Amino acid sequence: MSLNQALDEMKREFEAHTPLEAQAALYRLIREQQESEKPFGLQVGDKAKDFALTDAHGRQVSLYEELSAGPVVLTFYRGGWCPYCSRQLRAYQQVLPEIEALGARLIAVSPQNPDQTLSQTEKDELRFQVLSDSHGMVAASYGILYDVPEDVQAVLQQGFGLDLAEYNATNRWILPVPSTFMIDESGIVRSAYVNPDFMRRFEPDDILSELSKL
Repeated sequence: MSLNQALDEMKREFEAHTPLEAQAALYRLIREQQESEKPFGLQVGDKAKDFALTDAHGRQVSLYEELSAGPVVLTFYRGGWCPYCSRQLRAYQQVLPEIEALGARLIAVSPQNPDQTLSQTEKDELRFQVLSDSHGMVAASYGILYDVPEDVQAVLQQGFGLDLAEYNATNRWILPVPSTFMIDESGIVRSAYVNPDFMRRFEPDDILSELSKL
């Protein structure tokens, strides 16, 4: 079963057990972002933005330092609270040996605070860099950050008991559009997958295919 086939099953479960009003708010946000006149994310050929963020153990990780050793697969996800994100990262963990065999590194970034990142890393047994972008500055520099609208805030708070500002240890409700970028050693984006539909993600096999072209 592919990653997106597994996510489709999760979507059917979500629709079977989530009130229609909550579904409508989430699907409306997806539709509005998909129909936005301004596209999200860096484009193929753009220069990747450097950054330095802390990992689950408080160590600082620099993108350009990582690029000095080979290509980087950089994926932005919403947080450990999101089951679609957790399923995605577990799928990527399964192909991590093949990613590394192609000379690349995998880095995942979310706005959750370092304590939540540590918990997720341990729970899902992730062996790649998982970094905290608590105020969304890096996601903003990649053109994928957005403020969560009030109706979706209400869905997350009332339907799922999630206070996103508290979870991320910040004063804003912010999220990145789920995205995966392939960045070569010179810092150029060679492949970009940016999808406002948080129930769809870049397939692991596609990562390996794109890496093989670098």
